[in-house]
Amino acid sequence: MKAKVYIAGPYTHGDVAINVKKAFEAANELSDHGFAPYVPHYTHFWHLLFPRPYEFWLELDKEFLSSCNCVLRLSGISKGADQEEKLAKSLQMPIFYSIKDIIEYYH
Repeated sequence: MKAKVYIAGPYTHGDVAINVKKAFEAANELSDHGFAPYVPHYTHFWHLLFPRPYEFWLELDKEFLSSCNCVLRLSGISKGADQEEKLAKSLQMPIFYSIKDIIEYYH
C-alpha cells in the first residue's frame, strides 16, 4: 500500500502562486517515489471559481489530513500549516520536513 502524504505548507503568506507551485512540486516528487500525496493547495483553484471563507478550507483540510499516514511540512510561515502540524501531532502521525526523510522512513 502506498503511504498517503499530506502536504502542509504556506498558502496565503507570500506569493500564493509560488506557494501552490511548491506544494505541487513536492507532490510530483513524492509520486515519483511511489507515494500518494494529498495537496490541500488544490482548493486554490476551487476557491477561484467558488469563493468560501478561509475557515471552510481549513476544516476541509483537517478531514483529509486525518486519513493520511504522515505529513510533509514545507518550510515557510503558515498559520494553517502550523495548525495542521499540531493536529498531526495529536493524531500521533509522523511529521517530516523533507522528502528524503519520508523516503528513508518508508523504504
